[in-house]
Amino acid sequence: MAGKNWQAGGRDSVPALALVCLLATAASCGLAWAAPPVSGGLAPSGYFGDLDPNMIWEMLIGGIVVVSFLAAAALWVLSALRRVKRSQLRRSAFVSSALNNLSQGVVMTDARQRIIFSNDRYLEIYGLVRADIPRNMTGPELLEVRRKRGALDVSVDEFYAQAATADGLITELPNGKSVLVKYFRLPNGGSVATHEDCTEQRKLSRKLASTTQFLESVLDNVPVCVAAKNIEDGRYIFANRAFERFSRFSRDHIVGKRADEIFQPETARTIDTADQSALRAPEGYHRTEFEVERGSEKRVLASNRVIARDENNQPEFLIALFDDVTDRRSLSRELESTKKFLELVVDNIPVSLIVERVSDGKYLLANRSAETILNRRREDATGLTAADIFNPREAKLIIARDEAAIKKRGLLTEEHPISTKDGLRLFLTRRMTVLDDAGEPQYLIKTHEDVTDRRQTESRMAHMAYHDGLTDLPNRAAFLQALAQMIEACEGTEEEFAVLCVDLDGLKEVNDVFGHAMGDKVLTEVAQRLQDCARGGVVARLGGDEFGLIIDGKQPSAGIALAEQVAIALAKEFQIDGKPVRAGATTGISVFPHNGSDAAALLANSGAALFRAKAKSRGSISVFEPEMDQQIRDRRVLHQDLSVAIKNGELSLYYQPQATSGPTVASSEVIGFEALARWMHPVRGFVSPGDFIPLAEESGLIVEMGEWILREACREAASWPVPMQIAVNLSPAQFMHGDVVSLVHSILLETGLAPDRLELEITEGVLIEDFDRGLALLRRLKALGVRISMDDFGSGYSSLSYLQAFPFDKIKIDRAFVMHLGRNPQSAAIVRAVIDLGHGLEMSIVAEGVETQEQLGFLSEEGCDAVQGYFIGKPLPIGQYAALVGRNVINSIESTRKTG
Repeated sequence: MAGKNWQAGGRDSVPALALVCLLATAASCGLAWAAPPVSGGLAPSGYFGDLDPNMIWEMLIGGIVVVSFLAAAALWVLSALRRVKRSQLRRSAFVSSALNNLSQGVVMTDARQRIIFSNDRYLEIYGLVRADIPRNMTGPELLEVRRKRGALDVSVDEFYAQAATADGLITELPNGKSVLVKYFRLPNGGSVATHEDCTEQRKLSRKLASTTQFLESVLDNVPVCVAAKNIEDGRYIFANRAFERFSRFSRDHIVGKRADEIFQPETARTIDTADQSALRAPEGYHRTEFEVERGSEKRVLASNRVIARDENNQPEFLIALFDDVTDRRSLSRELESTKKFLELVVDNIPVSLIVERVSDGKYLLANRSAETILNRRREDATGLTAADIFNPREAKLIIARDEAAIKKRGLLTEEHPISTKDGLRLFLTRRMTVLDDAGEPQYLIKTHEDVTDRRQTESRMAHMAYHDGLTDLPNRAAFLQALAQMIEACEGTEEEFAVLCVDLDGLKEVNDVFGHAMGDKVLTEVAQRLQDCARGGVVARLGGDEFGLIIDGKQPSAGIALAEQVAIALAKEFQIDGKPVRAGATTGISVFPHNGSDAAALLANSGAALFRAKAKSRGSISVFEPEMDQQIRDRRVLHQDLSVAIKNGELSLYYQPQATSGPTVASSEVIGFEALARWMHPVRGFVSPGDFIPLAEESGLIVEMGEWILREACREAASWPVPMQIAVNLSPAQFMHGDVVSLVHSILLETGLAPDRLELEITEGVLIEDFDRGLALLRRLKALGVRISMDDFGSGYSSLSYLQAFPFDKIKIDRAFVMHLGRNPQSAAIVRAVIDLGHGLEMSIVAEGVETQEQLGFLSEEGCDAVQGYFIGKPLPIGQYAALVGRNVINSIESTRKTG
């Protein structure tokens, strides 16, 4: 206490000293004025001319007083500025630490365009160091530095004009990378610019555009008229140049219209008849000739129609290839047209096709796909033999297989490797002998289909069916098979083995803090350490963060010993991407044959032992005991009871007040309530939300429960005479299952609650699972007029990026930070920084878990908008807060609040 008083005294000492000096000087002046003149003084009057000596002394002393006062005031101002600067530095350090972990580069400027922040990612993208950005450098100056280093390819004015658009500015760097820059003006006159590496997206976009342009160019240069239309509405979606020339209509006129909107009625009916014939054709292909009217003349078209089907084998598009054969009706021209069509078909067969003459072994025909096999253009291969094309060893094998097929005079199928320009590939080769009129072999038709990727895919799929995709460990199905084999081997003997269920501790925290990519790397490292501990034994990933092991030997000692080794191995720090990560293991053990005679029972019982170990403490080891079965059954019964409770209306809602942040409870005005579910079990009595809410989330009952809570809370709030806010929590499961937007809309209409009185509280889990979908749903909810609040802010890693992506109405500071106010300086700094951050983004701040006057006073002083906690009011039935909602005006608000 003495120390605090001393510090307080230190802060006020400078102005106090100035005051003392002033009083002392004034007293001296007074004495000087009061003293009578002394004859024969130190300075005779004539020494200073006509000036009175007393006047001179008064002026000197007064000057000293003024100078002392000004010096004290200056020292006091400097001290105050130093305290403010230290406070700003602490807040800036917190925000800078968060922004430096973003995957995007960030640059912030103030209203005078001076750079106030740039994160590490920005420096990394442009190859800069901190020394390149001196104090008070402006944004345009930094752009000039980048221009001199070749990292900016537009002028400063062009940069700001383009980066401020919705699409942003893409800058090409000398190292070949592309950076997407978006520039945002802030209400205070400053700005924020984000810089994101978009090199890969640009490459894919260019590749797609190039491919699309190539295909359109090919079709546009095909001499046959090509058109495609939607089967559903019969509208054209494509027409090539040949079609334009024939129809004498532009492509823009054709696309988007039906045939009856382009051609004469008779022609349109003819086209529709041909389309229907193609649709009815079993093979989805129809060739026909028909007459059409073109202006005042009639033309004959040879048409080939093909039906393109979707992934469900349903007709989706009709592709029509047709040619004007009016002037080519003779037989020779018809044969030539047929030949061209066949060549087109052969060239577009998705397998290599080669026709060989039996008499001399020369190749007569090869399609474009065969060029991969021949390693040359098909025109260059015509007239050559296998011996002319392939190396002697390959030629000898090919000729031998050809002779075997000719001798068989039927279909011969085999798989074998063939050397291509892409290396050795596996091909499925089919050889078919064509006989002449005399029944002698005349031609050999060979098709080669590259099945390398297919066989590799089949192999991978077979592997994936019994292995985990991330760790490559056996999965649950493979583990059960291994258990069954162990049981079969040990049955009838005295052999024992143990089944270990290992749950990885700390993975959720790693995912929340560092992201799921880091969590996946941790799982991979854990899998390797488990394999090292098992020393060649069976290790499997059963799902999520749960692993299974099998160990033989004397039980349960061998199983416990392995579990202890696993705990030691996983306790060692992981180094993932240069970051230290810690994890642990909780283990459940079951023993064959004492705890089960089949694989499913052994695995289930080891899971029951794991459940007991988790309940005991994280990192513990538990061996299965028969009474554990009862615990599992109790949990299942509680789940069934919860399902019944939801249907029978056993659940109720309690309401906890939210108030403005005043210095005291009396000065904190209640502005709304948060609705909280409670369960009074008919036999068990009161069931804690900490028990039934997780159970509801695990089982999926939270969706049905959440709908009831939302409807009941809105119905109750709509009946209050005082129109206060009502806050309701939404579970991530409600976003994943069903249409939450339609549900909220229908409940608002049903209950008559004004949308702006409803506040939906979400956690970042809503956005972690599927960011784009979650963001879209939040925007649709916002469009209904309801308020969106981020709950438990600060407990996760990605909250800042979510604040940037979506304009939340409110941020709720997690109770973990509030509860340590007054005891932990870091918690105070974090809360202060969150308040400043929220206000900078024009979002109101609510602090949860307020339980002391000290916490309330701190939050009020720091400008927190609202508070919630037991110090303000406990969750109670709304009847206990009747006066606050305007139902009972007799009791005072203060007495009502005391009931909480």
